[in-house]
Amino acid sequence: MWIFMNGGKKDGVPVRSGEATFPKAMDNVTVRQGESAVLRCTVDNRVTRVAWLNRSTILYAGNDKWSIDDRVVIVSNTKTEYSIKIFNVDIYDEGPYTCSVQTDNHPKTSRVHLIVQVPPQIINISRDITVNEGSSVTLLCLAFGRPEPTVTWRHLSSKGREFLSEDEYLEITGITRFQSGDYECSAANEVAVPDIRRVKVTVNYPPSIASPKNTGASVGQKGILRCEASAVPVAEFQWFKEETRLANGLDGVRIENKGRMSTLTFFNVSEKDYGNYTCVAINKLGNTNASIILYELSEPPALAEALQVLHLKTQTVTHSSSWRKKDDALCRGSEPPE
Repeated sequence: MWIFMNGGKKDGVPVRSGEATFPKAMDNVTVRQGESAVLRCTVDNRVTRVAWLNRSTILYAGNDKWSIDDRVVIVSNTKTEYSIKIFNVDIYDEGPYTCSVQTDNHPKTSRVHLIVQVPPQIINISRDITVNEGSSVTLLCLAFGRPEPTVTWRHLSSKGREFLSEDEYLEITGITRFQSGDYECSAANEVAVPDIRRVKVTVNYPPSIASPKNTGASVGQKGILRCEASAVPVAEFQWFKEETRLANGLDGVRIENKGRMSTLTFFNVSEKDYGNYTCVAINKLGNTNASIILYELSEPPALAEALQVLHLKTQTVTHSSSWRKKDDALCRGSEPPE
C-alpha cells in the first residue's frame, strides 16, 4: 500500500490542484443511466504514482484495485493516460471524481464530474376515478428523471385539449359530463422518449332524454315508440299510459331496452292503443320523463289515389264486358241480357 503526502495529509483526501503542469482531466462526463462511463486522465513521463478517487474513497491506486465494486475497472495505465471505466452507471454514481498524480514528490489533482442522465419515468399516478357531475377533481402524476422531466396533461377527447402543468397536479373544478374520459400524462426530458400513462375519469350525471318523436301507425299495422336517454350510470326505463305502467308482453306490446334506447312495440295496433305515452328514465342521480304520442296514420294520398284509379279501372272493365254481351245477343236475334 502507498499514500500520497501533501503537508501531512493522508491519501484518500482530495487535494486541490496546484500550479497545473500536466493537462487537466475533462471537466464533465455525461452518460445515460445503464450505459458505461470512461474517466480519462492525461499524464506524462514525470508522473510516478497515480490514483482515482470518488470523493474520499480510493477506487484504483496504480493497477491496484481498492474498490469492491465489480463495475469499476481500469482500462488504461500508460505513460500518457490513466483511465477507468464504470459499467452500468446508476444515479448514485453521479458526483465528483479525482485523478491524483505525484510528480517529483509534488502531488497534483484533476477533477471530473460524472453526470448521469435518467430517462423520464412516472413513479406515481392517480387511479381511475368516478365522480358526480359538478365535483372537483385533482389528478396526480409524479415523475422522476434527470434532467427533471416536464409533465403535460392532455384530455383525450375529440378536441384534444391540453393542460400544461408546472407540477404534478391537474385540478378540474366543477367537472362536467363532457370532461369525462381518458386523461393522458406525459413525462418528457431530452434523454429518452416520454413516459406516458393514462387515468380514466368517469362522470356520473342524471338522465337526459333526447327530443322524443311522436309516431303514427295504421290500425292492424306495427307501431314503435322510441325513447333515448343519456345517463351515467346507464338509465333504466319505464313506460306508462296515463297512470298505468305497461308490462312487457301484456296487451300485445313488447318493451325492449338496449343501452341508451328503449322501444315500445305494438304488433297489431288497435283503436284503443292510440294516445299519449310517458317514457321515464331513471338512475341513482335522478329521473326524467318525456311524453310520446302514438297517433292514427291515415292512408297516404298516393295510396288513396292509386286505389281510386284501380276502382275506376274495375268499373270500366265491368261496363265493357256488359256491352259485349248485349252485342252478341242482338247478332243471334235474341234478347240482350239485362
